[in-house]
Amino acid sequence: MSELSIRPALITRVLSGSIAEEIGFEAGDRVVSINGEKPRDLIDYQFLCADEFIELEVLDQKGKTHHIEIEKDYDEDLGLEFDTALFDGLMQCTNRCPFCFIDQQPPGKRESLYFKDDDYRLSFLYGSYLTLTNLTQREWSRIERMRLSPLYVSVHATEPEVRIRLLKNLRAGQILEQLHWFQERLLQVHAQVVLCPGINDGEHLTRTIEDLAQFHKEEIPAVASIAVVPVGLTRFRPTEDELIPVSPEKAREVIAQVQALQARFRKEYGATIVWLADEWFLIAGMDLPPEADYGDYPQIGNGVGSIRLFLKEFETAAKRLPKKVTRSRSYIWVLGNAVEKAFMPLLDRFNQVEGLTVRMVALNSDYWGQSITVTGLLTGRDILIALQGQNLGDGILLPSVMLKQGEAVFLDDMSVEELEQKLSTKILIVEGIEGLIRKFNE
Repeated sequence: MSELSIRPALITRVLSGSIAEEIGFEAGDRVVSINGEKPRDLIDYQFLCADEFIELEVLDQKGKTHHIEIEKDYDEDLGLEFDTALFDGLMQCTNRCPFCFIDQQPPGKRESLYFKDDDYRLSFLYGSYLTLTNLTQREWSRIERMRLSPLYVSVHATEPEVRIRLLKNLRAGQILEQLHWFQERLLQVHAQVVLCPGINDGEHLTRTIEDLAQFHKEEIPAVASIAVVPVGLTRFRPTEDELIPVSPEKAREVIAQVQALQARFRKEYGATIVWLADEWFLIAGMDLPPEADYGDYPQIGNGVGSIRLFLKEFETAAKRLPKKVTRSRSYIWVLGNAVEKAFMPLLDRFNQVEGLTVRMVALNSDYWGQSITVTGLLTGRDILIALQGQNLGDGILLPSVMLKQGEAVFLDDMSVEELEQKLSTKILIVEGIEGLIRKFNE
């Protein structure tokens, strides 16, 4: 990536009380360079701004260049936020994984839904998964030099022929050599395995988990954790693919297989190492493991323990529920049917508040063609079909995970405003359990 392709970093927010506010930075200004270097991304920005003395080249909104010298404490944050974490553009994915969600969407939606990234920087900054197949030597060197660890890696299979079959990329067969590279440099990864029945299950799954566990032996384990996730399929996937959905029988088989390995690893290594995503238990119709099984939730981004963590947070937050609301009201609480059983205790507790009535509507997604659906995949169309013509009381409680980050738009491009108009009701967007509690205290 040449310096010519690195655009100045656009400031979108200046934090109140920060160094940047004191100096006079404004949203719309752009950072061109720091100590003479053009930052490629947020990683460079944070690294270059760590020094006690820095010199910034900044373009204001009128296009005028300013050179600003700042003296501060080491590692003290300037208080700037940017429109993107990547100032030189997104690293695209060249794999052709048949289970890729990007390829399982209908055409004609917003452009951002079709971006296929395989960017190690987003992995380091935000915990998104990459395959390591699209890295150049320059990027490998940067990971080593800047010690960008941990990264989150989609392994899926350690047998070269199986991983190549899954990723449709000949470089995919190098995964064990790449993990040795991390091991030699005392860098870490969190690994995930998306299980596709008939391809990387059975003996292949055992082989993959055992291979990855070998990298967990050192004081600083190269593979810090492993998550096994069921493949998610939609009705828009290419008809020529070889994938089949996970059945309840297959889910129970995988649970038994992985739990046996967990027990063995606890005995041999004193660590669980591998975890099952909550979806396995939901598909199988089985109870979730107890909270103690999840440790410090190393794979929470993969939905490993997310329900248990939510329930734990609820136990604390529920203490702030009012005994009585100031005015009687009733709400519809929309969720994916995957969590219906697990969230029934929350519903019961909400309805103990005098004057408050909450009705849960747990949906599967007809839009995606799924019988079991997590909340984040529900679309405006799904909600519209399920609720139109019903008495919706004082409005709908809508978890924010259904919406595009920073924008009130569903995955099918329907806006919240449009859904409100079609249902003739108010939609209240809530952020997690704290958001629900706040709505009830208003």
